[in-house]
Amino acid sequence: MIASAGLRPIPETVSSSSRTTRFALTLAAVLTLSGCMTVGPDYQQPQTAVPANWSATGEVEAPDATVLAEWWRQYQDPVLDGLVADALAANLDLATARAQLREARARRTLAGAALGPSLTASGSASRSRTSSESSSGTTSDLFSADFDASWEPDIFGGLKRGAEAAEGDLGASAESLRDTRVSLVAEVVLNYVELRTGERRLAVAEASVAARGETFDLTRWRRQAGLVSDLDAAQARTELESARANLPALRTAVTEAQNRLAVLLGRSPGELASRLTEADIPQTVVSMAVGIPADTLRQRPDVRAAERRPAAQTARLGEAEAARYPSFSLSGSLGLSALSLDALGSTGSVTRSLLAGISAPIFDSGRIAANIEIQDALLEQARLAYQGAVLTALEDVENALVAVANSGERRTQLIQATASAREALQIAEHRYASGLTDFLNVLDSQRTLLSLEDQLASSTGELASAQIQLYKAVGGGWSPTDSAQDTRTAS
Repeated sequence: MIASAGLRPIPETVSSSSRTTRFALTLAAVLTLSGCMTVGPDYQQPQTAVPANWSATGEVEAPDATVLAEWWRQYQDPVLDGLVADALAANLDLATARAQLREARARRTLAGAALGPSLTASGSASRSRTSSESSSGTTSDLFSADFDASWEPDIFGGLKRGAEAAEGDLGASAESLRDTRVSLVAEVVLNYVELRTGERRLAVAEASVAARGETFDLTRWRRQAGLVSDLDAAQARTELESARANLPALRTAVTEAQNRLAVLLGRSPGELASRLTEADIPQTVVSMAVGIPADTLRQRPDVRAAERRPAAQTARLGEAEAARYPSFSLSGSLGLSALSLDALGSTGSVTRSLLAGISAPIFDSGRIAANIEIQDALLEQARLAYQGAVLTALEDVENALVAVANSGERRTQLIQATASAREALQIAEHRYASGLTDFLNVLDSQRTLLSLEDQLASSTGELASAQIQLYKAVGGGWSPTDSAQDTRTAS
């Protein structure tokens, strides 16, 4: 049950000056009270323990802000630069995030508007006619114009808390837009690396097919000359067909990477095929400065967004608690009413009224208390989500640092192993052609070289992917300038 009370319009026996004085005093008192009390807790930023350094490295140098904002340019690949630029301009997820930011900004404006008064104007004109048996009737006109004002003074700060919640939501939405940008850039570069890795593996497989085809032809000729057995020819053909069997899966992987890039750029699958001419797997400097963990938490938009959500929820808790207290309303109207349009502006046509009201909860079956409990539980969830975001960010960087170091070490070893395998194959082929060894040694050397070359291509892609994940983990891919441009686009 909500109890309410109102003051009727002041009777005309009271002088106009007295009415004005009383209303002015009431308004001054309400304004004074509305600035003195805001119920509910004030926001305190959650505290989370952060290590002083990364366990995976001794590097503490802070990364260059310019490099971090556009880290993909370190690969010096014009095709990749163009893909990222197109994705930032046309990606649908990024466009959705901009629209969500625009919505959050409008909601903040709406919440702030509740703190101020509202003024409306209206006008009407009517004509009525009465008739009787003894006469033709009479016609009467009525003209009116009204101005109405209303205001709900925020005595206990419920509306203010609502505006604070909307401000927190706006901050979270802005950071979510940045996080979408960071994820988008990383996704584009990762798929580009996957494409180039697939192309490299496909080239290795095609070269292996060509080499095994030559070996099969040589073995067939030697069999026809009676120099080798049918077994050698059968083995050579088996190796050739086995190498050919790897090609379809690799071609599928390349096509899928091309189609995924097209979707990230907001285009239909297949549109980028002519644009993505073959190129090497992107490579850049293996090591990079990542700064201290606290730098990462300040840079990562997802952590910043997670910090804004408890701020918004703290304000909503205060908004719920304000429902326990009385609410006040002030309204007034000034109007003109006359039987003719010419008389509408005369002194006698003026009507006015002032109204003050108050309502307070008395019994609501526990609805207000339950809503407060709900908002408090949501606040606890938001704080825990922030702590989880911090731990996830730290884990991402630690894992990326380890992956970069180990991928680089593995690639170096594979380079050496591939060079040795290639030399071993040349020796085996020469000895086989001279009749000094059997064909099985040649086949084993071919298998080993193909496997190592394929592993080397995959390892090169893994190293590039690990570097990309590290750039993403430290929050690279956005800058205040980019954020300002995204904000203007959202507006």
